[in-house]
Amino acid sequence: MIIPTRLPEYIVAAMVIILAPGPSVLFVIARAIAWGRKTAVFSVAGNVTGAFSLSVFVALGLGPILQRSELAYIAVQWGGGLYLLYLGVDAWRKRASHAADMNAAAESSEPTLWHCIRDGFWVGALNPKGIVFFAAVLPPFVDKEQGHISQQLVLMGVIFAVVAFFLDSTWGILAGTARNWLAHDTQRLIFLRAMGGIVIMILGILVIATAARDLIAP
Repeated sequence: MIIPTRLPEYIVAAMVIILAPGPSVLFVIARAIAWGRKTAVFSVAGNVTGAFSLSVFVALGLGPILQRSELAYIAVQWGGGLYLLYLGVDAWRKRASHAADMNAAAESSEPTLWHCIRDGFWVGALNPKGIVFFAAVLPPFVDKEQGHISQQLVLMGVIFAVVAFFLDSTWGILAGTARNWLAHDTQRLIFLRAMGGIVIMILGILVIATAARDLIAP
């Protein structure tokens, strides 16, 4: 197994992305507020499984292209950073509507644990932004000189899924514990979404800065 030399940086970036209150986190928080911690954790298990299937799809499709083309590798770096910036701005602009959607989701009937896993899987696997997201986040941390890019991308997908399970579950447990505090103040949910947008924007800027550094480096 090829280990990317920038793996520690990738793990830090993955943790930042996962901790930022994005769509998957809001999905988990909504279920935690409505039905408690167990429902949230099982929903996380399904969600990260679906997201991992997307990361494998990206790895097998994008890896060979990046291995053959330096131009494609550079384009993905810049495109990834710009896409993260877009996600951050979009999260900030739509913070109120996203909070409202989360409250609406909490009003539906309580699912069984199997339905939590199933619903979480399809939320992760059928998210069209997920494909672009993994295509944006993973490739900038690939060690192109070592080759075997698809293997590196799959490894990073596994790491992302494992880290996401523990951190998203933590979100769910905290939200389930503080469910009354969160459920009765929409402004708190709006604040969470806004902070997530800011974090994603900062990460996008860092990815672009790294791409620029690689481009001008001798």
